[in-house]
Amino acid sequence: MRLAVMASGSGTILDAMLQEGIEIALVVVDRPCGATDVAAKHGVAVCAHERTDFTASFDRDTFTEELVGHLEAADIELIAMAGYGTILGQAMYDRFAGKVINTHPALLPSFPGWHGVRDALDYGVKVTGCTVHIATLEVDAGPILAQEAVEVEPDDTESTLHERIKVVERRLYIDTLKDIIAAGRVG
Repeated sequence: MRLAVMASGSGTILDAMLQEGIEIALVVVDRPCGATDVAAKHGVAVCAHERTDFTASFDRDTFTEELVGHLEAADIELIAMAGYGTILGQAMYDRFAGKVINTHPALLPSFPGWHGVRDALDYGVKVTGCTVHIATLEVDAGPILAQEAVEVEPDDTESTLHERIKVVERRLYIDTLKDIIAAGRVG
């Protein structure tokens, strides 16, 4: 399966995937970020489809349609989100239905959204974790593929808890992607 990884940050998940031997055909970024350097280090092609408008008038549908065009041109069959910052429109989920995989630093359906770790701590949970799921138009609401729990320590901060979740998240995400690629399908 031709895999694209979509990233907006430092590229640590991308780097972990590549170090574990996952073959990536394309890295897509929506802004200048460290993921571009990680892709270059590993010789992976990059598509910089930059989002320059962060106002309420942002045309999400046109941005998404253009992005889908880039993915189709590269014959992409599977997409792994790796800290991608732009929420995408319907065209992505129409064209790649059930083939966009994402990870989230909480045990969904609890604590969806950008602040899952902070929200879990604020709520006072004793156990949180990470979830690998199929991305859908509704953020963090798609079918769950894998989950793993992480205990919350009494002295945890958002940062310390998130770092422990990331260790589990990278392994779980990579194992799930390897299973999908080996099976040639999601699920």
